[in-house]
Amino acid sequence: MKISRPILKPYDKDKFELTQDYKYGEIIVPAGYKTNGANVPRLLWSIYPPNSPEYLSAVVIHDYLCDKEEYKKADEILKKMMTELGVAKWKIYAFYYACRVYHLIRYGVAESDGLSSFAK
Repeated sequence: MKISRPILKPYDKDKFELTQDYKYGEIIVPAGYKTNGANVPRLLWSIYPPNSPEYLSAVVIHDYLCDKEEYKKADEILKKMMTELGVAKWKIYAFYYACRVYHLIRYGVAESDGLSSFAK
């Protein structure tokens, strides 16, 4: 699937707002949705900038699904989209595992499969 790029404008200090609906498959993120990009600790921004065009498309969808509390789906789609975008595998898995572990710790969410999806 060809991934289009979201059209964003600066909204606040570290936030961006979608200027038009953004779609990936059946998921539609409405215009006006606000994101801060990837939640990467500032210490790691030189390696993983939060708003890198390399993976920002995937991050917008991920953030939107997380706001809807669909954490596992968000993490799986993040991994899938980053793969389709041609992001390096090591970076895909760094993001994916960080998200899965964060969701488990923060929300107690690992879905029924626990963290077995790490092996996929």
